[in-house]
Amino acid sequence: MIDLPFFKKNQQAAASIRTIEELTQEELYEKTKTNLRDLITPVGLEVNPSFLKFSGKLVKTLFILSYPKILSVGWLSPVVNLNQSVNVSIFFHPMDTEKVLKNLRKRATQLEAQMLEEQERGLVRNVLLETAISDIEGLRDSLVQGRDKMFYIAVYLTIIANTEEEMSQIENNLVSMFGQKMIDLKPAIFRQFEAYESNLPIGLDLLDTRTPLNIGPASTFFPFISSNLIQDDGIFYGMNMQNSTPVIFDRFSLENSNCVIFAKSGSGKSYFTKLDIIRHLMKGVDVIVVDPENEYKHLAESFGGSFFRISIQSEDHMNPFDLSTIGEDEDPITAFREHILDIIGLVKVMVGELKPEEEAILDQAIKQTYASRDITADTPFFGKEPPILEDLESVLRTMEGGVSLADKLYKYTKGTFSGFINQPTTVDMNNRLSVFSIRDLDEELRPVAMYIILGHIWNLIRREKKKRLLIIDEAWWLMKNNDGANFLLSMAKRARKYFLGVTTITQDVDDFLKSPYGKPIITNSSMQFLMKQASAAISSLAQAFTLTPPEVDVLMNLSIGEGLLFAGPKHLILRVMASYTEDQVITTNPEQLLKIQKAKEQAG
Repeated sequence: MIDLPFFKKNQQAAASIRTIEELTQEELYEKTKTNLRDLITPVGLEVNPSFLKFSGKLVKTLFILSYPKILSVGWLSPVVNLNQSVNVSIFFHPMDTEKVLKNLRKRATQLEAQMLEEQERGLVRNVLLETAISDIEGLRDSLVQGRDKMFYIAVYLTIIANTEEEMSQIENNLVSMFGQKMIDLKPAIFRQFEAYESNLPIGLDLLDTRTPLNIGPASTFFPFISSNLIQDDGIFYGMNMQNSTPVIFDRFSLENSNCVIFAKSGSGKSYFTKLDIIRHLMKGVDVIVVDPENEYKHLAESFGGSFFRISIQSEDHMNPFDLSTIGEDEDPITAFREHILDIIGLVKVMVGELKPEEEAILDQAIKQTYASRDITADTPFFGKEPPILEDLESVLRTMEGGVSLADKLYKYTKGTFSGFINQPTTVDMNNRLSVFSIRDLDEELRPVAMYIILGHIWNLIRREKKKRLLIIDEAWWLMKNNDGANFLLSMAKRARKYFLGVTTITQDVDDFLKSPYGKPIITNSSMQFLMKQASAAISSLAQAFTLTPPEVDVLMNLSIGEGLLFAGPKHLILRVMASYTEDQVITTNPEQLLKIQKAKEQAG
């Protein structure tokens, strides 16, 4: 009989196999339990020379090859604030001090020998050589005295993306960011799998791309530094909750001075906005407010501002056909054409979308309406009495195809809404604080009123350049209509040119972001403030603002008067703070307001 050892082993293995029924509960648990490797291992893995692909994601790891002579504190923090999927692993490998001293002594001897040789040859002193010897001797002294230590340091950055284009864009951003600091970043070509494992939280450095550094430069690798926002010239917004430092800055020092504020009702957005208004008034900035709920009336009265009540029965009116003076750098013909486009946009907000042929008829009718008052693009039109909406209706009724449009405008000229828009302008904005209240208007008229008010304000802003803030509360009313939203976006884009800061406030986040103009308005606002949100809006905000998971957690646990403030590249958690006097003016707490009202009555 032939002796086959391997066959015997198979027989023994087969004999050791037992059925599930024969296993004890402990043995069965050990054989079937899920371990960490089972949980994190992907179903499939595609290994390419320059990236990995698994679980529907592309993963690429880069490493730092070389560093400049000097590293500043927080040089790695821009990666943390990049708002893109980049994982960072930093390995500190302690070096044997005794071996380091031997190597330094050997290196110092070599350099001194080289310097002596150069001296014997009669060469001029080598400053670089002397500096290198001095640095080595200084490091040797620090190591011997125990004031310093040496480390091998390795840094790996793993990019996670959905497409190759996105991955390439993130890589280019990183390479450019580090290149400006003279730091050489390279991809781990043909070693992506080992590089990815080195980035996992298991403490394995499989790439072994080590750079020797002492404690001084090694301490600069710590990337988590809290943002400070303190400027010499600015206003006080509150306290930074991350490090208890004051937040003082000038929004006009940013790329643009626009701001968006997202918060649910009762979170303190009006309180913060009023505080912003008061402190900008103290700095000499003019402020204009579009107020949908009469929340800013008390503020206007306290500071001697103008309060305009826009309603059907009100005596405050604005004629959308008004033509004001234009800026020094504007062409009258271009300004007239843009004004006609604004009126067409207003009519669309009033009556709904127009067919192309209706829009062409309306364009011609508006020009004829102005011509009836001797106002054309080619003639001086300032100082002449402008037409009103009723004049446009009359012109439309004389034009072929214009009757249906005239019928749609009837309710604004002679119908139910005739007292609202078909009037000459009576509003005088010659005040540092102007508040336009639209609370007493029907919901149908609010978008129209906001459009007219913003058009009137825009004419004023173009006429004279000076620091101004335009506060648009509950902007989602205007965002309901594409033409209104487009007009708001146009103002946000052009505001910087006229020294204007547009503050857009809304509590209906979903409606705002559903508009195709919502995200562009956000991206054209360098200052963004997110306060306490409804849980249903968190996911939309996280996507729109590219929030990190920790920022989402913060946003869900904010208290009243707290929020995430983004001012350019700075991200911080702000607690709004006001003095007692400011609080008495800007509070929206019903209980406080009743006490203030009773105190006034008693004093009176």
